[in-house]
Formats: sequence, C-alpha cells, structure tokens
Amino acid sequence: MKIVILDGYTENPGDLSWEGFEKLGEVTVYDRTPAEKVVERIGDAEAVITNKTPLTKEVFEACPQIQYVGMLATGYNVVDVEAAAKRGIPVCNIPTYGTAAVAQMTLALLLEACQHVGAHSDAVKAGEWTKSADWCFWKYPLIELAGKTMGIIGFGRIGQAVGILAKAFGMRVLAYDGFPTQEGRKIADYVELDELFAASDVISLHCPLFDSTRGIINKESIHKMKDGVIILNTSRGPLIVEEDLAVALNNGKVYAACCDVVSTEPVEADNPLLGCSNSILTPHIAWAPKESRQRLMDIAVSNLAEFLAGRTVNAVNM
Repeated sequence: MKIVILDGYTENPGDLSWEGFEKLGEVTVYDRTPAEKVVERIGDAEAVITNKTPLTKEVFEACPQIQYVGMLATGYNVVDVEAAAKRGIPVCNIPTYGTAAVAQMTLALLLEACQHVGAHSDAVKAGEWTKSADWCFWKYPLIELAGKTMGIIGFGRIGQAVGILAKAFGMRVLAYDGFPTQEGRKIADYVELDELFAASDVISLHCPLFDSTRGIINKESIHKMKDGVIILNTSRGPLIVEEDLAVALNNGKVYAACCDVVSTEPVEADNPLLGCSNSILTPHIAWAPKESRQRLMDIAVSNLAEFLAGRTVNAVNM
C-alpha cells in the first residue's frame, strides 16, 4: 500500500519515528502541504494520513484510489467525512491519546495564573530580588486554590482527569455534561450550566465543538459568573467569543483567561486576547509532550494495520 503523510511535522519534528507506518507500506512524508498541493502529493496513494491538512469533496473526487484516511489527531473537522463515507472510505481518528497531557497543561495554566511563576523568575533574574529592601516580594496577587470551586464544562475523559487534579489541590469540583456517569459522580457534583457559571471560581472547558457549544463563553454567560473568575480553555478556540472575553478581561470581570487554543490558528495578529495583560496564551501545545505524541503515533499505526487486516477501528464516519 502507498501511504502519504501530508503534514507530519507537528506530530514528529524529528524525535519520533515513522517506522511503524513504513512496515505497512511505501511511505512518503511531507512536513506541511498547502491546499493547492494536496491532490498532487496524494498522487496514487491509497492511504492518506493528515493532521490539519483539509481533505475536501473535491480531493476525494480527484483521487478515486483513496481507500483510507487516518487522522494524526482526535479532531477530524478538516475532512469531508460525508464525502469519504459515500466512497466507502473510513476516516479514523485518535480518540484517547492525550488525556494526561491535556489535564496536566490545564493545571499548568491555572497555576501560572495563580502564582505567576514565570514573571517572578524573570524579575529575580532581572535583579529585582537582589535590590529588594525586603527578604521577599511579589508582583501580582497570589491565589491559593484550596477551598475554591472549579467548574468543568464537558466531563469526559479529559474533564474527569482535570477534576481529579483539581481535587488534589483541595478544590470542590462541579461538572456540566449532557451524559452524567457514575465515574463522574465520584469526582464532581453534576449541575446545570447556569449554576456552574454562578458558583465557580475557575471554569475549565473540555467539551467538543458543536453548534450547541460554539461561543458557550460569551458576554451573557460571563455576566452570570463570579467577579474575578478564571477561565481555562485547552479544548477548542471557538468555544469562546474572544471579543466578549477580552472586554471582560479588560474591565476586571474575568481575573485571567488561560487559553492553549484560539478561534483561528496560528493566532491572528488582531486577536483581541493578545492585547489583554491578564491573558495567558500558549500555541496549542497541550497535546504535544513526546510521550503523548508517541501514543498518538502508535494508535495511528494500529488504526491502519487494523484496516489492512479487515478490521476498521476508530472510524468516525461509519
């Protein structure tokens, strides 16, 4: 089988191996593929592996030999899954590889908002402690998490992992999810969304991006929140109306917003969150520890191996 990997760099910038795929067929790897080169680079490949490179209806029409599409991600919105399904092409994603990594990043963002570790380290290295009249100083308010309430919107694997970490810090955990589970009830109290908004000191987003969740953080929902709330987003950028959040950051309603994702990625120069001093923005790296990416690679290879053995797994369109 001929296999083409259209945008392999973010998954494997050189610290992993494509050997697993190479055992399954003839592999061509591109670091990145612009839209106008997609059909040309697919060529006569039967298996197409993509992360963020779009595969449209037109691509499938131009490449009728495609038998399989593998994602190097959980999300698959870049693929026209209906067009693929009509041609009998499974689109297989990676559903569970990053739970620990994303939960860890969520708490890292929260701790940075509460402790400002980076800013205080920079201040020490700039000589401010050496010149200080006192034996210690702090440049920002420091926040203790014990006794605070974290509200988690979307309480699947990652949301529950975040809830466990929050409880380890002594926080009360509230959860909003359309499908409560017994496992979830061991970690959190399920509540309605408005109650979560009203009661939470920290709100963390871990829900999928659907029409019903797009813009779930907006001026109306922010108005229902506590003054000084902290908002975390390691899920999907469009869950937040960024203009509304920027207003709330600038007027102090929201103490801090910590986002690993934004509405358009890479972040655009005019994104309103860039101009907020109380925003923390990171470049979509929650998924990216080497251990997490290795799990992703292993599952992606396994997905294709199962397909070649006649057992399609993790298909999102069949």
